[in-house]
Amino acid sequence: MKNITVSVPDEVYRKARLAAARQDTSVSALVAESLHEIATGRSRHDRRASSIDRAFDAVSSFSASERLTREQVHDRGFMRKLEQRLSRPTPADKVR
Repeated sequence: MKNITVSVPDEVYRKARLAAARQDTSVSALVAESLHEIATGRSRHDRRASSIDRAFDAVSSFSASERLTREQVHDRGFMRKLEQRLSRPTPADKVR
């Protein structure tokens, strides 16, 4: 990792420190993120939107009628069995 020195007006630095504090991060992290956005041409928002799009694309089917009851969601045994069943590849997955 490279270190760089950047000079900015006092008021810009003060506002950057406040913004970093609001985001629970450092000014250095804000600058690194900004440089990453410039270098890649993609903002954090773009990366998150792309990630959400990939997640939606990964969902093969959805039916609101298959919703779990409150009791099922809080039943650890039921949820473990459901996770195991959902993690097994289906015949359709093998064809892809």
